[in-house]
Amino acid sequence: MNFNYQIAIVLFDGMCNFCSGSALFIIKRDPRGHFRFAALQTDPGKLILKEYNIDPERFDSLILIEKGKVYGRSDAALRIARRLRGGWPVFYAFIIVPPFIRNFFYDLVARNRYRWFGKRKTCFIPDQDIRSRFIV
Repeated sequence: MNFNYQIAIVLFDGMCNFCSGSALFIIKRDPRGHFRFAALQTDPGKLILKEYNIDPERFDSLILIEKGKVYGRSDAALRIARRLRGGWPVFYAFIIVPPFIRNFFYDLVARNRYRWFGKRKTCFIPDQDIRSRFIV
């Protein structure tokens, strides 16, 4: 399966309440529809991981694929923020902070996301009104 390099793909942990909530947060602030989504646990998510040779053990919470490049952790979050409506693009300024510092905080949340925000019993399923934003 070859994916369109013109769209940006956000892969997220569909079992994680925080990650699923983050996908909905992005959708609400992305009125132009720049981003498309897939949960890591879905067949499309697994195919994308395979196509881009992404190790799901290394990236298990949020991945951005934009113009054929793979971004994970804080790089993904900041690159997503710069495309959102409202004041969120200002956070992209943190890209100048060395990745080992940014990723320390990102990893702290990622490691504790199930404990702090909970875990779903089944993978996130989008409502009909946003289903077109998901890769199925």
